[in-house]
Amino acid sequence: MAEKSITRAKAPGARITPTLRTERALLASGPQLVAGMDEVGRGALAGPVSVGVVVVDARTRTAPQGIADSKLLTPAAREGLAPKVRRWALAAAVGHASAAEIDAHGIIAALRLAGRRALTEVQSEVGAVDVVLLDGKHDWLSDPGPDLFASGGLDVVPEGLGADDGPGALGGMPDVVTMIKADMHCSSVAGASVLAKVERDGILTRLAGDHPHYGWENNKGYSAPAHLEALANHGPSVLHRRSWNLPGAMMAG
Repeated sequence: MAEKSITRAKAPGARITPTLRTERALLASGPQLVAGMDEVGRGALAGPVSVGVVVVDARTRTAPQGIADSKLLTPAAREGLAPKVRRWALAAAVGHASAAEIDAHGIIAALRLAGRRALTEVQSEVGAVDVVLLDGKHDWLSDPGPDLFASGGLDVVPEGLGADDGPGALGGMPDVVTMIKADMHCSSVAGASVLAKVERDGILTRLAGDHPHYGWENNKGYSAPAHLEALANHGPSVLHRRSWNLPGAMMAG
């Protein structure tokens, strides 16, 4: 599997509107399907890490108006865009890895697991993706590869894969192209970030009712002052990332 990196300059002070320019350039070089991918929840203290995937091809039209990196949008704007992104994309999915999986295997392996779960879902719908356009500098999707399923690795096989299939069960792992700020420049990646953010926020909001001390309906599991205070006072819940250095961790035993 090849891994490449793209760098795109930003004009000082310029407002960036994501386009399909990068995706179309990749498609013009031979691939049939390109998947934009982005993660949310990597730095949170509780809840899953979530990875969104949006697949496009040469026939995909301009993205819905207002699409942008999810961090730049209001919650209402993200909620309104999510169904539009799903209708626009050739295929789309969000994969998750739980706090327990993060604790057991580390955040990078958990990102990989969540990304492959999402990729498996879209590939079951449209077939093998040729290229993943991944936000950021580092390729966490494809490395270290076989160790993910080796003895002493993950105890859980991603949904949709057989125990003996490994990550290439649906036609082999695609090439990965990394791009810093792809969520700002590339429509597919921006769409993936919106879907992942909306879905993960919804999960934390629903879980907040069962764990009212932590204010997840507001902080979504991140290290807001009220969340840190609740951890110090009550200790972590079963949905916190207990392998991390959390306030009140000794209270959990």
